[in-house]
Amino acid sequence: MVGRLIVVVGFDGIELVDVACVTTGFDFANKQGADPAYQVVFVTPMGRPVRSDSGLELSGQGRIDGMDGPIDTLIISGGQGHEAAAANPRFVSHVVRLAGLSRRVASVCTGATVLAAAGLLDHRRATTHWYEAGRLATRFPQVHVDPAPIFVRDGAVATSGGVTASLDLTLSFIEEDHGAEIARRVAMGMVTYLKRPGNQAQVSLFNKIPHSDQVLVRRVIDHVISHLDGDLSVAGLAALAGVSERHLSRLFVEYVGRTPSRLVRDARLEAASLLLTATREPVAAIARRCGFASAESLRQAFVAWAGVSPSRFRSSGPGYA
Repeated sequence: MVGRLIVVVGFDGIELVDVACVTTGFDFANKQGADPAYQVVFVTPMGRPVRSDSGLELSGQGRIDGMDGPIDTLIISGGQGHEAAAANPRFVSHVVRLAGLSRRVASVCTGATVLAAAGLLDHRRATTHWYEAGRLATRFPQVHVDPAPIFVRDGAVATSGGVTASLDLTLSFIEEDHGAEIARRVAMGMVTYLKRPGNQAQVSLFNKIPHSDQVLVRRVIDHVISHLDGDLSVAGLAALAGVSERHLSRLFVEYVGRTPSRLVRDARLEAASLLLTATREPVAAIARRCGFASAESLRQAFVAWAGVSPSRFRSSGPGYA
């Protein structure tokens, strides 16, 4: 076939979004002038239709055992059927064979289980759907599982987080192959508000915070999120709540799993990370909006939190659409 051959591998129990984000992303890139164009083929065991998690069926365009190289990118889909697929030695052997014919190999969501069963993630950093990360790490201790990122690139092997993270990984491939402008236009065409960098967390802090039935804790959390540029010292929050600092800290550890000061720090840094990738605001302005005394204080906290400076974090992804 002419162009970049993308082989997407499916199995019974796939997640439709995992497949659609990838195939639609590459199709949009072709419509935006990708040259050489992508040639996407969806293959299944025996070339038969596979049933998705939602009950819909997808027809295969080819058999996994009949596919040959050279392949530009091999992508293993995810879905609830990932465990059964990973336990099928014949299926896994064909994944290993095709990986050896591919320039780069990837999995989306729980497709990482298949790559791990194939030994393709051994001694590599990888991610998967955050909900499955613990199970993957336990089952395959030789894989360095990081449950947080949207996607991870380790050499020629890439893994993405859950479901829509597959689009972020696809956009990163498109940018690598054809430049940031085409990737930006693909994101716009797919009405993706933000092309997230791989090191952004899969699950927002604001979604992870338990919705505590403890009214006082909930009130303090709501105040923190809506007043990131204000006085969020433990003393100030305790005065707001009408309790001692010690009692407030005890309540937070019990109901939130972190101290008030840790919550404030994480909330400010996550808000800063979102502003860095979603806006053109100067770092100094973002620092003020997020409650940091200066751009330098944000930089120091950000390096400790994310491992990179704010400017490096901003430039590590495709940017904003």
